Amino acid sequence: MVLVRGHSLLGAILLCSVLLLVSSNEVGLAGKVLVFPYETDFSFVTLKPRMAMELRAFTLCLRVATELPADRQIILFAYRTADYDELNVWRERDGRVSFTLSGDGVFFHLPPITTFRTSLCLTWESNRGLTAFWVDGKRSSYQVYKPGHTVRPGGTVLLGQDADKHLGDLEATQSFVGEVTDLNMWDHVLSRSAIQAWHYGHRVPEGNVFAWASIEYAPSETATRQ
Repeated sequence: MVLVRGHSLLGAILLCSVLLLVSSNEVGLAGKVLVFPYETDFSFVTLKPRMAMELRAFTLCLRVATELPADRQIILFAYRTADYDELNVWRERDGRVSFTLSGDGVFFHLPPITTFRTSLCLTWESNRGLTAFWVDGKRSSYQVYKPGHTVRPGGTVLLGQDADKHLGDLEATQSFVGEVTDLNMWDHVLSRSAIQAWHYGHRVPEGNVFAWASIEYAPSETATRQ
């Protein structure tokens, strides 16, 4: 994993990775991009939430880009507790994007995620189970998924890898290769206008679960300036 400063590769300062485990978290990724340049079974970033992830609703937003082929499965976001894949977002081998809450998932036909950065948001609320993806500010059709469910706390959030058990059994063929930036998560469903404002880079209240500018994170590799 490497870090790129700024939202453009032009004039960026590249932060190269070395294979040394970190012992403490780092804070804040404002103006930075996480780059996963290679398919690996060891490169990932753990994120520490600002609150317990006992969620009955949420909005998750991130900007993502990849050059992996359309038939390659990719983990986009993984939250694993001791016994369950508690909250995962995947791009599947058939190109659909899936969302799972500790069990079978729900699948959406969305515009492809490509080398050009995509603004991707996911909203879900437990009361009615209403679930939707938002791509570049446009909402998918709603699906009803897991009404009455509660996301359980006490797990670990990973970017770059999916753990088939708690922080173990990583698979290179499922790893993320590409760029991630501006990840924010709220414990409620944002309005259409707020999601569209976030897409266009306007000021919105930062995520109260994860906020990119002040996010606490720990890469599996130490990043050093080049």
